[in-house]
Amino acid sequence: MASSIVVLVVEDDWLIREGVVEELRRAGLTVLETATAEGALELLQSGQWIDVLITDIQLAGHLSGWDLAERLRATHPDVGVIYASGNSVERARQVSDSVFVSKPFGIAALVDACRREGGGVKRNGSFDRARA
Repeated sequence: MASSIVVLVVEDDWLIREGVVEELRRAGLTVLETATAEGALELLQSGQWIDVLITDIQLAGHLSGWDLAERLRATHPDVGVIYASGNSVERARQVSDSVFVSKPFGIAALVDACRREGGGVKRNGSFDRARA
C-alpha cells in the first residue's frame, strides 16, 4: 500500500482553503490546514511531518507566506514549497527549488506539483522515504 504525501495548506481565505483541501484529499493526498503562518509553525514545532507546504503569500497574522517558507526551510530544508498566490512572483523571496502557482489555478496542476515536490527523493539526497 502506497503511503500518502502529506501536504500542509496555509491559506487565510477559508473558502479557497476548503476547496483546495477537499480537492487534494480527493486526489489521495493527506492534507493538513491552517489559516496563518504562525499556525503552520506551531504545527511543525509539534513534530508534525509534512512533505509539501502550499502557502498563499499574503496571510492574516504577522508573517507572510514568504516568511513562512524561509523559516520552514531553515529547519526543514527538504520539504517541498509551493507558493499559490494572486500576487506577482518575487523571485528574490522564493526559497530555492520552490514552485509558484498563480491564482486562479487548476487543481490538477496543483496536485501534480504536490506529487513532484513530495515524491520521496529530496533535494539534498539525505531523505528517501519508501513509497511501498
